[in-house]
Amino acid sequence: MKIMITGAAGFIGSAFARLAVSKGLLPVCVDKLSYAGDLERLKSVSDKIHFHKADIADKEAIGRIIASGGFPPRAIVHFAAETHVDRSIIDPASFIKANVTGTENLLELALFHGVEKFIHISTDEVYGDLLAGAAGFRETDCLAPNSPYSASKAGADMFVRAFRKTFGLPVITVRPSNNYGPWQYPEKLIPLCIARAMRGESIPLYGTGENIRTWLFVEDCAEAILQVLERGRDGETYNIGSSEEKMNREVIGAILKHLGKGEELVKSVPDRPGHDFRYAVDTAKIEKETGWKARVRFDEGIEKTVRWYGENSDWLFRKADEARAFTDGLKRRFGEMGTKTK
Repeated sequence: MKIMITGAAGFIGSAFARLAVSKGLLPVCVDKLSYAGDLERLKSVSDKIHFHKADIADKEAIGRIIASGGFPPRAIVHFAAETHVDRSIIDPASFIKANVTGTENLLELALFHGVEKFIHISTDEVYGDLLAGAAGFRETDCLAPNSPYSASKAGADMFVRAFRKTFGLPVITVRPSNNYGPWQYPEKLIPLCIARAMRGESIPLYGTGENIRTWLFVEDCAEAILQVLERGRDGETYNIGSSEEKMNREVIGAILKHLGKGEELVKSVPDRPGHDFRYAVDTAKIEKETGWKARVRFDEGIEKTVRWYGENSDWLFRKADEARAFTDGLKRRFGEMGTKTK
């Protein structure tokens, strides 16, 4: 099967691309290679993919890529997006361009070229905030995004829905929980904390650190999306998550333990504007319909993750320095920043 993967040089997109190659798929990989894209993530499969540098906001460029192979891909698996909540607070317009306009461009092109499946990668953040102890969000729950990032993803979700209803385009939406694992850009909580702890630097923590996220190992997420590609039903939405709910301070504590560092490195800082308290999703639907279930426990996954970054510290520190330059800019915009909770 020939498939197109957008955002293929990103964290989750590259994990899916590597998995797709291992399963005998033929990926046409597209990425604009912004700060979050890195071809090093695809190096192990570089001879088995067709890579194109392009921005999904450039409809003509993407159209040429789709047409260039002589026949269109049977499926488009759409990861490409701006994803960092802190960046969305500073520059919401760039998230509309990438996440809404870019997605609409792809939908139009998929319809024009007769693509058989359009898999849209959304996020659990579109559901909004969840109280402690409440049941996880189900796919039928209303969307209530609270950040410019999640609002832009919810907008993309609605365009995906509309293209199926209006034009009959075969679409499926997936909403994953917080991913973590090797190759994640260190503006996100786990790799940022690993980088700072390895250097003996202070680790900023938003508020009390009691915000709760469901943590999903990236390889589990990639496998879930592959199962949806192969077995998911047209027009449906599938939550992807695990049972691994952790407070941010628990996550940092686990990292410090694996690195043999003390909690004196943790520094509480003012909370982020509009910070959601908890995300959790009900995964019964995907488990029942595809047989997928998260396999990597958090204690196992965080150990693998910390080890990988230790073995690839040159990459980690180089990217962490890039992320730090951006964080320093944020401090000047709305006060002292803490760690990202994605």
